[in-house]
Amino acid sequence: MRCALIHGFAGDPANWGEVVEHWQLPEEPLAIALPGHGGGPVREGWDANLATIAHAIDGCDVVVGYSLGARVALGLIANGHAPFGVLIGVNPGIADARRIERQHFDAAWARMLRTEGSLHFFEAWEQQPLFATQQRVPALLRAERRARRLRLDAEQLARSLEQMGLGAMPDYGPAITAHRDRLALIAGADDAKYVAISQGLPARVFESVPGSGHDPTLEQPALLAAAIARSVITLRR
Repeated sequence: MRCALIHGFAGDPANWGEVVEHWQLPEEPLAIALPGHGGGPVREGWDANLATIAHAIDGCDVVVGYSLGARVALGLIANGHAPFGVLIGVNPGIADARRIERQHFDAAWARMLRTEGSLHFFEAWEQQPLFATQQRVPALLRAERRARRLRLDAEQLARSLEQMGLGAMPDYGPAITAHRDRLALIAGADDAKYVAISQGLPARVFESVPGSGHDPTLEQPALLAAAIARSVITLRR
């Protein structure tokens, strides 16, 4: 089974580079770029962007996504665009009553991008508690990731927050239940929030990645590659 790799917000296909170096499955994966991140412009609405991504992953059997990419992968499964999913640090969506609050949160970050520029934005973005464990990563690797982020188009990133952020995403909680046998969940062991979210969701398998916070693609790529391989083998049984 061929895997499509879907990066997170402000990422790119190169974020999967070290994971691919340690890849343990027979077929080489396909790392794609999301809309607004080199994969064409961001379209109006979650479903329109999902359709663009579905075209990009055509022919892949497993969608493997991290964070925003995990939410996209879940949407692809829910809408019949892929048979299996491995979701890393996934949020299944929020109920309607809280979605407007999240839309305001996403809009505030988008305004920062537009008014203060990418450098200021990423200095603030990377200081969120969710990413605190990344300080354990060698400074050179973090600098390389930052440099690639700064090459992304600020307006397109802002539109991604507005059109593909958690506030724009449907609540896929029921879809996880409906497709539980086709889903595997992974979270960094030191990412308490997303470990708790994942453990509270029905899925075929859940695995945590030792020594990693929210982003195992950066923090523990070799261990993540092994966890993905185990998940895919379990899903195809």
